[in-house]
Amino acid sequence: MATNIELNEDLLSKAMRLGGMRTKKEAVNQALYEYVQRREQLKVLDFFGTVEMDPDYDYKKQREVQ
Repeated sequence: MATNIELNEDLLSKAMRLGGMRTKKEAVNQALYEYVQRREQLKVLDFFGTVEMDPDYDYKKQREVQ
């Protein structure tokens, strides 16, 4: 899908240099990927405090070879 947008050239150049991208398209796609990934990670924070922990749970016991 072709899309025309005006980008900050300085910021785009810096992103391309830092990320080792050769094209603007690569840089924009990588930025979008990282943005989506970060936003999805932030959703996990909504679960803090909603899960009850079992004080008797022994995670080391599960490591034992049976």
